[in-house]
This record gives sequence, structure tokens and C-alpha cells, in this order.
Amino acid sequence: MAEKTELALDRSQVKKAVQALQAFLKTKSTSASLFLDESQQISLLFTFWKIPRQAQTIRIPLPHGQRSEAEEVCLFTRDEPKMTADQTQRFYKKLLEERGVKNVTEIIPYKTLRTEYKPFEAKRRLLGNFDMFLSDDRIRRLLPSHLGKHFYERKKEPLSVNLQSKQLARDIHRVIQGTNMKVTNKGCCCMARIAHSGMTADEVTENIEAAVQTVVAKLNMKGPLVKIIHLKSQTSVALPIYTSDLGDLTVLDEAQKQTQQKRDAAKKKNTEDVKQTDTTAEGKAEGKKAAKGKKKKVEEEEEIPQLVPIETPSKKPKLEQSAKKKQLKKAPKPALVKKGAKAQGKMTKKAGKSDSKVKRKVPKVK
Repeated sequence: MAEKTELALDRSQVKKAVQALQAFLKTKSTSASLFLDESQQISLLFTFWKIPRQAQTIRIPLPHGQRSEAEEVCLFTRDEPKMTADQTQRFYKKLLEERGVKNVTEIIPYKTLRTEYKPFEAKRRLLGNFDMFLSDDRIRRLLPSHLGKHFYERKKEPLSVNLQSKQLARDIHRVIQGTNMKVTNKGCCCMARIAHSGMTADEVTENIEAAVQTVVAKLNMKGPLVKIIHLKSQTSVALPIYTSDLGDLTVLDEAQKQTQQKRDAAKKKNTEDVKQTDTTAEGKAEGKKAAKGKKKKVEEEEEIPQLVPIETPSKKPKLEQSAKKKQLKKAPKPALVKKGAKAQGKMTKKAGKSDSKVKRKVPKVK
């Protein structure tokens, strides 16, 4: 595929688009908005040639700050050991003053966020009171479960900052005055805020050039990336400031053909490998069968009939013969007689005895 190349923006065309957008915003501004010093956001809309494969968040440093001084910034800090929530808040306020940080308006320790901002209404109130949120990078992973989904739906999720950095003021200034662009793998359009309506045309133009070059350099894609770039505000139409050449289409077609050819070659290679493995497996199986047949033939040829020994009848011991003779000599036991039969036999015997006694006592007649 083709390598990444820097986009050649026409500076005069970009400046004309910025001036036209600023003129439109001045006509739409009301007396109330001028009195409140409200400024509208100016954003860049990127349209890519294809949908990115991976989601990505790109941090874009800008040469001119795109947030006004009136915007309020909240910082979430970790709980310092052996300190209460108020002591932790005072500690970090003093630290930011010593390092020269003036953009942060409120400091909320992690313990205060868990206890005081636990109800849903408190979280919504916190979301509406501040324009931007920062967080200590040591507690960044703990915040989503306590903040809720509304911070992420409104694109106000906290941006991590290293509070232990030696150049803390510079790092916080870059994060606050810079911008982020979320590249999703669900579509081919992404938007990044790069300026506001209170800035001059030259400042907005420089921010646009810096943002475009950063996005092209950090985007995880190959080949021609950007198809169209538009400039717009919250209420205006999108003004095109860059359109890619038709030559990018040929490059994309060639790249797609190359990728398709590589895929086809890989598929063919896989099928050939599978066929080779099948043929080799079949050959091995046939070779095994042939070897087994040869072994059987050799065994049949080499088999010699073995002489079976004739078993001689073993002489029985004398003890067994004598025991059999004894068993034959013994008479069989009589069958069991029932109790009733025994009793009748006894009665008959007694009766016989008594009759004999009576007969003996009768005297003889002469």
C-alpha cells in the first residue's frame, strides 16, 4: 500500500472559508450572546476513504488556545495518605499555585466524588457546572464507575494529567488548550474542535493546518486516508476546505487488488498444503497396509508346525482312594421324621406295654 503523505492544504482557500464562517456567525449573533460573551465552537469534520479497523483517540496540540478564559475546568485528584478530603484539596491548590497553573477552577478529591456526588442529580449538576474535566492519571481508571454514562455521551470524559510532572503548567496548558479527536470503527466520519468564534482568521487557519497534519500523522491507517475535510460551527453548514484527487481512487483500487491477490494466493497455498497432507497421509496408509501384507506372508512361510506333547494321566493319591472307600461303607442316614409321627409312635409303644402288663395280672382258670 501507499505510504502516508502530508496533505497539501491551500492556505488562501482555508482562510476564505474561515472568514465566510465568521461573517455568518456575526450575522446570527444576538445582543444576549454578545452581552454574555458567548463564543461558538468551530470544528473540523474529517471524512475518510474507508472505515478504520481500530478505534483510536488522537490528542491534537494547537498553536493557539481554542478555549476562552471564561470556561471552567475541574480537576479530580487522588486521596493523599493520612489526609482528609479538605486537606487534600488544599494541598493540590497550593501545588498548582506554586507551579503557575491558573486554568483550573475547582479541585475535587476522589473521596469527595464518591460520597458527595453519588446521587444521580448531583452528577448531572456537576456535568453542567464545568466545561472540561481533568483527572490525575493515578485514578483515571476508577472514574467511569463513579461518573456515569452521561459524561461520555456529552464527550466530557476526564482527560488524564500527570500531576507529578516537573513541567506541570506546560502539560496542563497543552491538554486544556489542545483538543482530542475520537476515531471510531463504526463509521468514516470524525469531528474535532479546533477554534472558537472569538479568534482571528489567521489563528483559526494555523490551528486547522496543525490539526490536519497531526491527524494524518497519528492515524492508524495506510494508503490514502482523508477524502474530504469540512469546516463548520454548531449552527452553520459545512464548508469544504480540502478534497482529495481522483488519483487516490486508482491507488485504492490497486491496493485492494494487491490485498485480494495476496488473499487468493494464501487460500491457494492453504488448499495445496491440505491436498499434499491428504496425499501423503493416503500414501503412508497404503505403505503401512503393504508392509503388513508382506509381514503376514513372511510369517506364513516361516511358520513351522510345533509338536504338541501328549498329556499322561496323573496317578491319584492313595488318600483320595481310601476316603472314597470309607464313604461307600457308611450307610445312608434315615430320612427325618415329623414330630407328629414321633408322638404317635410313642403312644403306640406305651399302649403296647400297658396291654402286656394287664394280661400278665389275669389269673389262670383251672
